[in-house]
Amino acid sequence: MFGVVFPDHTFPLDATAFAQVAPTSWLLDFSTLSLPSTPRSAVVFLLPPAAAALPPGKAVAVYYQAAANRPFAFLGALGPTRPSATFRLPEAGDEPEPPAGPAKLGVAVEDAATLPPPPEEQRAERVALRVGENLFNFMQSFCAADGGKLIVPTDIMDRWFRKFQERAKKDPSYLKSFDF
Repeated sequence: MFGVVFPDHTFPLDATAFAQVAPTSWLLDFSTLSLPSTPRSAVVFLLPPAAAALPPGKAVAVYYQAAANRPFAFLGALGPTRPSATFRLPEAGDEPEPPAGPAKLGVAVEDAATLPPPPEEQRAERVALRVGENLFNFMQSFCAADGGKLIVPTDIMDRWFRKFQERAKKDPSYLKSFDF
């Protein structure tokens, strides 16, 4: 039905490497693999017959647990229109307690409509929100209040964009400050 490859770590592993934990859910415990180190990414793929046989409205969701004492994180989903994807595997993070137990990769057939947006889309939304906040704060510094409305100069967008470009040229890490 599906398989996984950990670049620079393994040959393709098929679904038999996973333990079936429910009728539509499988789990790969990294402690069962002979890996020199924890992989940074995973390529998960659907075999062509499985992609074609996936019921309408269903998707194969991919989850990752960096350690047994960490929650599973949704990485993305596969389906007939996206039968494979490379997912970055998050690290265990800086939690108060150190990571314990092996990492796990989970795969489950779920309703596509109930899945959250992939982390890349969430990141783009966060960056757009931060840029919008930056523009709003810039506009506020030039405005006058009139009954709850902002009154700004007509060239405010040009001025903000010029300042934005200048800061990005001076400091290459400036744009990274919009990502959190």
